[in-house]
Amino acid sequence: MTSTSLKASRRPSVGERNESRAQAWSLTVIVVVLYIVNWSDKAILGLVAQPLAEEFGLSASQIGLVGSGFFLTFTIGGFFAGPLDKLMSVRWSLVLLSLVWAATMLPIIAVASFAVLLVSRLALGFAEGPTSALAYTAVYSWHPPEKRGLPGAWITAGSSIAKIAVAPLLALVIAAWGWRPAFVVLAVIGAAWCGVWLATWKEGPYAKGPQSSAAGTEEEQPKVPWGKIFRTPTFLGGAAAMFAMYALVTVVLTWLPSYFEVGLGYSRLQSGTMFAFPSIVSLVSLVVSSYISDKLLGRGISSRAARGVLSGAGLLFCGLSLVLLPMIGVPVLVVVVVSLGYGIGSMIFPLLNAAISEICPPKQLAGALGVFLALMSLGGLVAPYLVGVIVDAASSPAAGYATAFQVFGIVAAVAAVIALITVNPERDARRLLGPTVKA
Repeated sequence: MTSTSLKASRRPSVGERNESRAQAWSLTVIVVVLYIVNWSDKAILGLVAQPLAEEFGLSASQIGLVGSGFFLTFTIGGFFAGPLDKLMSVRWSLVLLSLVWAATMLPIIAVASFAVLLVSRLALGFAEGPTSALAYTAVYSWHPPEKRGLPGAWITAGSSIAKIAVAPLLALVIAAWGWRPAFVVLAVIGAAWCGVWLATWKEGPYAKGPQSSAAGTEEEQPKVPWGKIFRTPTFLGGAAAMFAMYALVTVVLTWLPSYFEVGLGYSRLQSGTMFAFPSIVSLVSLVVSSYISDKLLGRGISSRAARGVLSGAGLLFCGLSLVLLPMIGVPVLVVVVVSLGYGIGSMIFPLLNAAISEICPPKQLAGALGVFLALMSLGGLVAPYLVGVIVDAASSPAAGYATAFQVFGIVAAVAAVIALITVNPERDARRLLGPTVKA
């Protein structure tokens, strides 16, 4: 080995395309911060649900309607990720979306009413719809396919960080000064992020795909018909799993603080703080499972096992845990079971997103992920409203919430079995991209 090659072998901070790994991760962190803002905007409704109900005289069904309305437009917005990616660069599309989020925080402060709350959340949902697909596309441009699990986990972990770090702070703001200042804080943070993003972001070396020609230029892969991508077992089975888990996510966002407060008897401040517990478990689960998944791929284990089986097992554990809730009468134990089930089930998000990135050409990734995540968000259309209906009809809030979580546990368990049977990225990549794809 020459001295030059020896020096090259001692540069772990430089990837196979001579990109700086430090730069790759620093830009990944900026996208993670965006996701924290994104999920803080979502989580604020759960934190202010009871204060709003008291001030406006709202029922549980009305609060649930607002939550479901958000996810209706969120789903519609998700289908625009691909067109938006073609219309403008990810640099400017994420700035545009972030500014719209900030703007939607303000109307409810100026004109406090149920109608304004509903309309502003509908607008926020539409603007947040394309974000996940574009965020993953941006981060994947800096990481090769076999190493996308961990950076994807940190994007998804933005939701957990928002509930661990931001939600308790917002709960303190709400307890001290009321719910209105919390919306102002989120608007300011969203606008401030744009300045950091514009000063730092540039596209990574994997934006055009993982393959390089002998001359070092990118080899263009042929476009695959969208229908063929969407009909693969990996896409369909993964979408079923994501649908089930995301339905639970929307329930947690909209109702978990109310469950802790009204159903289990904790104080409002305690409930806002305990809102972070499932997210703490989720954060650990996301990072550990994605690290293990990437390591397994690096050691030659199949993507079916590393992405499909691992994620399906996590979702199955989640579903079976929640099925037990009506049988548990101790509030502390309920919090533990919900936290463990939700947290471990959350591992599916980065693993299945990475699986989708393996089966389609890079130029179609934003569009494929946009549809995949839009189908996922369909779970949020009815879930928050359904919980409100179940709670209003139950003999007690505690019984209503426990029954609602049990229902979503059953859905998660069924979807987990589907994913375990169908998700096989390597098989579907060979079918879509040709026999040269690594088995």
